[in-house]
Amino acid sequence: MSAILDAISTALYSYILIILLIGVGLYFFIRTKALPLRMFGESIRVVMEKPEKGSDFSSFRALMVSTASRVGVGNIAGVATAIALGGAGAVFWMWVIATVGAASAFIESTLAQIYKHRSPHGHSFGGPAYYIKDALRSKTLAIIFAVALIVTYMGGFNLLASFNVNQAFSAYSWYNASYTPYIIGGLLGLAMAGSIFGGTRRLSDITGILVPIMAIIYLAVGIVVIALNWRNIPAMFESIFASAFDFKAIFSGFAGSAVMLGIKRGLYSNEAGVGSAPNAAASASVSHPAKQGLVQMLSVFIDTMIICTITAFVILSSNIEITGDLKGAPLVQNAMASTIGSFAGPFTTFALLLFGFTTLVGNFYYAEVNLRFLFGDKPTPHWVLTIFRAVASFLVFAGALLEFSVAWNIGDILMGLMALINLPVIVILGNKAIQCAKDYQMQRKQGLNPAFRASSIGITQKLDYWQD
Repeated sequence: MSAILDAISTALYSYILIILLIGVGLYFFIRTKALPLRMFGESIRVVMEKPEKGSDFSSFRALMVSTASRVGVGNIAGVATAIALGGAGAVFWMWVIATVGAASAFIESTLAQIYKHRSPHGHSFGGPAYYIKDALRSKTLAIIFAVALIVTYMGGFNLLASFNVNQAFSAYSWYNASYTPYIIGGLLGLAMAGSIFGGTRRLSDITGILVPIMAIIYLAVGIVVIALNWRNIPAMFESIFASAFDFKAIFSGFAGSAVMLGIKRGLYSNEAGVGSAPNAAASASVSHPAKQGLVQMLSVFIDTMIICTITAFVILSSNIEITGDLKGAPLVQNAMASTIGSFAGPFTTFALLLFGFTTLVGNFYYAEVNLRFLFGDKPTPHWVLTIFRAVASFLVFAGALLEFSVAWNIGDILMGLMALINLPVIVILGNKAIQCAKDYQMQRKQGLNPAFRASSIGITQKLDYWQD
């Protein structure tokens, strides 16, 4: 199974997805006139706005749910794996994916806001499945996407997150491979069940508290480690850029190159263009869809340019030998231990535990939104939700028992299949999001708090929101 999955993953990322990810990202980066860079300051301003109604889902809350999924095991274990297998140059290609991917993130999240739906309780919800059905008018493709997302996030990604949390404990002397994974998996599964049986609103409450705390603590310790290794920083940057543009090494062994590993792990970490974050973006109460596009664009920068970069710099500035034998969380633990001693092991384990748990919860939020889509206008039966949540909790338990390459390849392949659906769709529908961005900028230049009307960009179909 490992060999088959590896072959599929290599083929997917060596050819198809590299062209699609970079191509679509560059297309929107150019079409929006470098919007991720041009409106970065505006995205920070928007994220602090209060929701349109006091009790509604704020932009910040939606940012925390999407960041809970983005900021997770990929920021520690994913970055370490990319560097161990692809070299320091993988970091540069993560930056590239984040920069162009931020434009794709803006487009998909703005579309999710435009075509969002209103629940019987007055809350908004939506995502790619909804804009595929309503704007592209393809219910079949929408169903395929919804199923793909459920399998990817509740299955592949949560299996992988659980695996990486378990792996973080493998460095301890008390860890026994024959039974410890069952204990760790069982505890994670129980914690997951306790969270998700409270419904999606409880999920947003949990992530809204944990995400900022875990990110700030991890960043603070990471910056201390880098500062203590300041003498190695010039050599670190030299290694990153030399490895990134070592084209002979890249094209002689592309499957394990810095380019492919950087793109794989960058995409897994920031999820730009995959079609996940729009599910959270649609839930925010804002006066203009472009506001949430800007917020989700900011999430990509937080994830890759800040948190992933700190992990990479911790590893590369520590000057430990990177052979490929040590990868994932144990590599980060060793890098920190070389600078701050025995404190590094427990701290990295704790960080990965928090990162991993919020990833599990954030991922499930996306899966449940798409389960509700499959039932259409009918309420999802309570017994279906109960079984769905029980299966999700069991999969978290099972993930701790997986083997390294199987865990990563399952996550990569499923994520790639989602991107293969969502990226062409946002290219087809992207013009509406671009027009929406222009409408927002025009109103801002006039000194207004932008308010959106669907008719202003030529949308005449009936929508749950944005009507005159």
